Amino acid sequence: MTVTTPLWARVALWTLLPAAGAGLLLGVDRVADFVVRLPWAPLRAVFRLIQDLPEPAATIGALTVGGAAGLVLAGFVDAESLTVRITGTEILLSRPGVRRTVPRGDVAVMYRDGDRLVLLGRTGRELAREPFHLSPRRIEPVLRTHGIPWAERDPYAGAYRRWVPDTPEVPGAANAVFAERQRALDRGDGRDADELRVELGRLGFVVRDERKRQHWRRVS
Repeated sequence: MTVTTPLWARVALWTLLPAAGAGLLLGVDRVADFVVRLPWAPLRAVFRLIQDLPEPAATIGALTVGGAAGLVLAGFVDAESLTVRITGTEILLSRPGVRRTVPRGDVAVMYRDGDRLVLLGRTGRELAREPFHLSPRRIEPVLRTHGIPWAERDPYAGAYRRWVPDTPEVPGAANAVFAERQRALDRGDGRDADELRVELGRLGFVVRDERKRQHWRRVS
């Protein structure tokens, strides 16, 4: 059984975002004359450059650049279109460029953490964490059919502690990974932070983030 982003939603994404980008830049081009006459307006120099562009090059450029920017944004959003497929032996999580398989018997519970779908094992270990923008109402009936529990929140929410440098309960090797991951969070490097989350999982830690602050719990 499969739960996926509806085709109409993906088509709308690839249609509306480029159109919105093109419309936005075309609007900027149209208001440039007005903005440059306002002495207090921000970015007047930028709007003056736009005002000086000849027509029809300005209109064509606005539509082209805006549409291209919308396509790029649509690509980023579509890359998080998760498909969940459940069989008798495994749970397959896939999205463009990513494919993860978890043995069905290893999964104790699934829940949504913000915009992520989380699969927990029977010892509380995090088995998978993937982008998830669907309504839980779409996946809950499927899970019930397959006997997989769904939780409204993290079952271990009360077990987390905030990480601070050199926490005595955290071994030195894990503290070093936490410190590097904090630097990744501070600079907004989500990919590096995700990779270091996996490394902490290997060391026996589950991590959740709240406003760039790391909270942890131990698992066996």
